[in-house]
Amino acid sequence: MLPWLPPHQVMFPTVDHALDEPEGLLAAGGALTPTWLVEAYRRGIFPWYSEEQPILWWSPDPRMVLFPAEVRVRRSLAKRMRHAGFEVTLDRDFDAVIAACAETRAGAEGTWISDEMNAAYRHLHRLGYAHSVETWREGKLVGGLYGISLGRIFFGESMFSHQPDTSKIALVHLARTLETHRFALIDCQMHTDHLASMGARDIARETFIGYLEQNVNAPTPTDLWSTEPT
Repeated sequence: MLPWLPPHQVMFPTVDHALDEPEGLLAAGGALTPTWLVEAYRRGIFPWYSEEQPILWWSPDPRMVLFPAEVRVRRSLAKRMRHAGFEVTLDRDFDAVIAACAETRAGAEGTWISDEMNAAYRHLHRLGYAHSVETWREGKLVGGLYGISLGRIFFGESMFSHQPDTSKIALVHLARTLETHRFALIDCQMHTDHLASMGARDIARETFIGYLEQNVNAPTPTDLWSTEPT
């Protein structure tokens, strides 16, 4: 039986109790407060559910991750990055990025960025946990991504593109920035061919939890999210 978590006390099962089917489903209930969310990420758990469902918590095995030094930039993408007039920023407009991610997924199977989730992650951003990467062209936001940064782990949540490759440009910029600041990995959660094409790969959940234990409580560089645009 799937454990039901009461909202008044943060208490997750260990991730090895996650179901095999559906893959990685761990528990239901709880709350989307900063305390719940930060503790979830520290344990390798994330929320993902549709509006008609209760809060569902997941920890899949295997786990897709991107090691920053392994980000793959194909020749066509490198050319676009050099010559197409893009600017990339960090934390310039978090609210616009999460809104664009939600809009991109509206009506799609697996849509999960509800108003409740939107508000929860905007709150985390105000507290300094959630961050965004924005791709701009001619002053317009054309792509980006957002996620949670704890220690030297970045937990990617969602990305969007309004023009070809603009989410990829944001991801490449993020990976290179995190490599400079000695981050261990970017958590991509579940396998997608899109992320695999960018260099992400699957690792065992046990291995992923080991990376968390070594890195999630490390000090995060204070200047990371104030990097000048490129």
